[in-house]
Amino acid sequence: MFNPSRNIPLVSLLSLVTVAAFAQQSPIPSSGFPGLDQYRASRVAMFIDDFGQLARYRDANAALKPPAPGENRVVFFGDSITDNWHLQEYFPEKPYFNRGIGGQTTPQMLVRFRQDVIDLHPKVVIILAGTNDIAGNTGPMRLEDIEANCASMAELARAHDIKVIYSSVLPVNNYTPRSQELFAERSPEKILALNNWLKNYCSPSSTSNACLYLDYFNAMVDEKGYLRKDLAEDGLHPNAAGYKIMAPLAESAIEKAISAPKP
Repeated sequence: MFNPSRNIPLVSLLSLVTVAAFAQQSPIPSSGFPGLDQYRASRVAMFIDDFGQLARYRDANAALKPPAPGENRVVFFGDSITDNWHLQEYFPEKPYFNRGIGGQTTPQMLVRFRQDVIDLHPKVVIILAGTNDIAGNTGPMRLEDIEANCASMAELARAHDIKVIYSSVLPVNNYTPRSQELFAERSPEKILALNNWLKNYCSPSSTSNACLYLDYFNAMVDEKGYLRKDLAEDGLHPNAAGYKIMAPLAESAIEKAISAPKP
């Protein structure tokens, strides 16, 4: 007679119990923001099946050849602000590769860091992350946890001789109807606190970290401490004018990182 307890490994039994328990749970708790609740609900299957969204760039990575001799390959790594950036329009003929995924948080980025950064063998990675963590896209996040994820990505990169540029989190605004909830989800105080930590982490005095800090924030902020109205229609995602400000700052940081001696 078939006895499940003798024929199914314990790990499988525990997995079945976990899935059953998840299925019986009440709906995802409300965040207090309708748009964020809708976003989370729409991503439940993805969170379970491919939390880091490794499938997004898997084929593109497989098709990418190793860097040519002397190639200064750069990976732009981040969320929608990176994902939306048409790099070839701003850096024509440069070996710069976009590995942004809209909506992602630092724990998701950490999951795919090896596949989408390390395995591409760039000389430099530019990381722009944190705004979605503050918003709570994958659940509530403490600043300490965001900082720990950022430090882990930098340590992984340095272990593989990849120079790290950490971008500041961009400011946000609430100047248009489209921007109201996105702004409310992203505390300007938390953005400032995270940027202060990133700046200190990349400080020359922190020689063991050996990162560069790329300050988009102060180039795009207005007198109220918000993102300039002309740089984003929704108060969060840069438009062409926003990327036009960001591009030369990124290029300057890349040049500095490439010319810097190894720590």
